[in-house]
Amino acid sequence: MAKILLEMKNITKTFPGVKALDNVNLQVEEGEIHALVGENGAGKSTLMNVLSGIYPYGTYEGDIVYNGEVCKFNTIKDSESRGIVIIHQELALVPEMSIGENMYLGNERGRKAAIDWDTTYAEADKYLKMVGLTESSKVLVKEIGTGKQQLVEIAKALAKNAKLLILDEPTSSLNEEDSRALLDLMLGFKKQGMTMIIISHKLNEVAYVSDKITVVRDGSTIETLDCHGSEPISEDRIIKGMVGREITNRFPKRENVAVGEINMEVDHWTVHHPLYPERKVVDDVSMYVRKGEVVGIYGLMGAGRTELAMSIFGQSYGTLTAGTLKIDGKEVRLRKTPTDAIKHKIAYVTEDRKGNGLVLSQSIKVNTSLANLDSIASRTVIDKDREYQVAEEYRDKLNIKTPTVEQLVGNLSGGNQQKVLLAKWMFAEPDILILDEPTRGIDVGAKYEIYCIINDLAAAGKSVIMISSELPEVLAMSDRIYIMNASKIVGEMKASEATQENIMAAILKSGRGD
Repeated sequence: MAKILLEMKNITKTFPGVKALDNVNLQVEEGEIHALVGENGAGKSTLMNVLSGIYPYGTYEGDIVYNGEVCKFNTIKDSESRGIVIIHQELALVPEMSIGENMYLGNERGRKAAIDWDTTYAEADKYLKMVGLTESSKVLVKEIGTGKQQLVEIAKALAKNAKLLILDEPTSSLNEEDSRALLDLMLGFKKQGMTMIIISHKLNEVAYVSDKITVVRDGSTIETLDCHGSEPISEDRIIKGMVGREITNRFPKRENVAVGEINMEVDHWTVHHPLYPERKVVDDVSMYVRKGEVVGIYGLMGAGRTELAMSIFGQSYGTLTAGTLKIDGKEVRLRKTPTDAIKHKIAYVTEDRKGNGLVLSQSIKVNTSLANLDSIASRTVIDKDREYQVAEEYRDKLNIKTPTVEQLVGNLSGGNQQKVLLAKWMFAEPDILILDEPTRGIDVGAKYEIYCIINDLAAAGKSVIMISSELPEVLAMSDRIYIMNASKIVGEMKASEATQENIMAAILKSGRGD
């Protein structure tokens, strides 16, 4: 029988007015990959924050038994000293610093104020090689892509002598190829004896990599499934445990689709990188979207999808060097400000809801009205009653789970944060919505609700552009699909004619980009 490396017993964690964890139990065997799944707000990340010392001993009830000893971690340094290392969903890297500097930030090599840079970079290069990166550790983090940054985080954990590695949504911002490479890397570490806990909403990946799956729902442990039992564990079986019921259809049907005239048209759009002006991030792109239409944009990481979206949204990224933008057939020139885009009824729902989309330290009420303050203000003075009324209206309309709109957005689950972000832009009353990874890092139930909102917006005559790294999502939700690769549009298909195979074939035929 395998050794129990970690046991969390009767863990209970309470925040003001909310019991986030209620007598949760978790057992992890040495050398296994153990998945932790559940809906947003189920308590998965909270449990791992208890384990890692982010929530210190004394702020929760219950015991952590690690390697046979009861542990009382007061800081993350305490857990790391025992070989427990957590990699959070939002990467904690400093773009302007080198890979090596990032890997040893707070864990410097040398004596006191004198850092031994030769040792730092030599050790960093050794760990980068272990995770399959060929870049020098002297390269700046901003010069490598998101997939490689995720590998840097893992190398950073290895440099801390990780014995138990916790990965929170490690593939949420990666394409399918990079995701599979990361999962295979995890399987390689498992062969070397490392123990891992993975939190993920991508259930196909959970099934691929896990030995056991623990399901958490509403702050309680529901069950632990053995992936090596007599019966294979299906995604539907996992979902049933997560939501307490079977979900027979992952995507809602579009009813009575009525597509109208062209609403927005981009012609020969070319954008250069803000720091490296010789590099094109959007190269001679032409596309359009009709009223009532959902247009999907798919491409591998680095294809230029987000750069295209942000450059359309008031030139909020890069330098536009060529191209025209037409709305309802008339050419418009947007200054380098999102305010102009908002005035022309364009909204951009960013993929980075925590960094660029929401003010986490402010309430739902404040965030909901941010993009349309003029409508709740009189002579620059905000009408607080009207602001509260608007937030309540969108809370009900989008089913945002919160006891009050005075709740800080930073305290919400990922799915509910995403709904607040959508509410913010819906209140701006746009005609054109650009949704960049609208379901990134949220669970299957919350995804379905977001899909329903998208369909409702299209049914109301809005033009929706949806960027997604999840190909099944693009295929199921789009009326028409543009395929991007290496900063160009390399294909266009009606959704009824598109398959995963011919979309990937279009990318490969065009020549792979970085």
